[in-house]
Amino acid sequence: MPITKTLYTAEALATGDGRNGHVHTTDGQIDLDLAVPVEMGGAGGKVNPELLFASGYAACFHGALQLVAKNEGVAIHDTSVGARVHIGPNGEGGFALAVDLEVNIPGLPHDEAQALVDKAHQVCPYSNATRGNIPVNVTATDD
Repeated sequence: MPITKTLYTAEALATGDGRNGHVHTTDGQIDLDLAVPVEMGGAGGKVNPELLFASGYAACFHGALQLVAKNEGVAIHDTSVGARVHIGPNGEGGFALAVDLEVNIPGLPHDEAQALVDKAHQVCPYSNATRGNIPVNVTATDD
């Protein structure tokens, strides 16, 4: 579904040698060197696109969870969202991503927690962008 009204625009520029380059945002909030992870044959030790994507997805999904809980009148506390972004060959000469989100909602019965998580998955812009494009596994936990 398209955006009906732009609320905010983030702008970033990547330079250098791609995954061994540099990325910064026009507002100066992010200014990072990039490196290919050791697991992919690089030097590692610096940020990579998958780390940035995992961080963004986790934070965005957490915001969606908070919004859904508020709209549903469900009090949640001390919640967290962990994101694992996997990259590997897609069998067609390129690469593909997959995501696992683990949403921790302490003190809420599992069925209620999973219902909130499923609703947040419909609200989150990252979930909406990835839906139908990459596998995303979303699981509620209480530990």
